[in-house]
Amino acid sequence: MSRFSIVALRGILAVVLAGTLFVQLVMVPMIAVNEVSHPGAPDVPAVALLAYLVLAGIVIEICSVCVWKLATRVARSTVFDPASSKYVGPIIWSIAAGSLATFALAALLAPGEDIAPGMVLLIGGFGILLAGISVIVFVLRQLLLQATQTEAQAAALRTELGGVI
Repeated sequence: MSRFSIVALRGILAVVLAGTLFVQLVMVPMIAVNEVSHPGAPDVPAVALLAYLVLAGIVIEICSVCVWKLATRVARSTVFDPASSKYVGPIIWSIAAGSLATFALAALLAPGEDIAPGMVLLIGGFGILLAGISVIVFVLRQLLLQATQTEAQAAALRTELGGVI
């Protein structure tokens, strides 16, 4: 990757992190205060949605930090090192947790009359999409491990060839 690509990626990740923190620290509390100010008990869909927003923010933050670390390794040409795979695991698990949380949100919203069945179906479809992304990242992690092994084998062969010459 070129230096410009890495700088652009880091800029995007910084904006994503700032936006996620804004939602978690400003928007969710504002919505929660607005929800509590209404007479009566807060409804389950609103509380579930706020909890989901906080959890989704955590998932996005974990993924952003890990991608930032991987971009740093790319910039230093050390991405094909076994240590790189430790940054991919949290991405897989956080996206999988986000998928489960999305299914839980859909299940909480399904029984009520307030949310249309089509909306619940869309939320469930988003959960399936997140599960698919988690599997894709897992496959990419396997490819990274394979490339790391290939790089190590090539280095060993270069050393052996240097000894023969």
